[in-house]
Amino acid sequence: MFYEPGKTDHGLPHDPFKACVVPRPIGWISTLSPEGIANLAPYSQFNNLTFDPPYVMFSANRLPSTAPKDSVRNAETTGVFCWSLATWDLRDAVNATSEHFEYGIDEFARAGLETRNSTLPSLELALKDGSKKRVPMVKNSPINFECEYYSTLRLPGNPPMGSVDVVIGKVIGIHIDEGALTDGKIDVRKTLPIARCGYFEYAAVKETFEMQPPVDDVLMKVGLAGNTKGHRAMQDQMKE
Repeated sequence: MFYEPGKTDHGLPHDPFKACVVPRPIGWISTLSPEGIANLAPYSQFNNLTFDPPYVMFSANRLPSTAPKDSVRNAETTGVFCWSLATWDLRDAVNATSEHFEYGIDEFARAGLETRNSTLPSLELALKDGSKKRVPMVKNSPINFECEYYSTLRLPGNPPMGSVDVVIGKVIGIHIDEGALTDGKIDVRKTLPIARCGYFEYAAVKETFEMQPPVDDVLMKVGLAGNTKGHRAMQDQMKE
């Protein structure tokens, strides 16, 4: 079969596009409003972009009112946000935080989630009432990122929800539960991350396999592995 999105009908009972690009990691993004209200929401269009320094992105479709999602609004206003790994054990909370609430509702509280504070100074925000508060993260998630907002790419689309805000952030702090490690590597058999598939389907990553890329160039291997130390060593060699 072949169809042109928005031009010709695919003839299927359900739209297949999102089911083609799978599995997609989940951007479980937490932010604070300028008033200090926490927000937490999962985004199925999320990924890392590069490794030295590390950047991530999450993509948020506009609301039916054409207004930006709360996560976008807060990240742009405060300049910071956090990410927590969505896991099998936390799947019900991930789903609960996908519900759309009016601006100013604390999704951590609504989902019954414990929080942990971000630690870096830039994620401690001065609020409108003069107090200070840190951006919260999901306490029981085995991996958390602290991020500085970098930019937003706004893609036009068909109203009311076709337009999308692609938010890019620089990862400046990474928390990893040592219980998630095996032989110095993050073990998906311990973290059991969940990913979005098509329709309302999800997958739990429980096993992996390894393939070494057919690349002899050392610098290319460093990049493919995301090896920051190796990359910095190569930089030093190039300067000599």
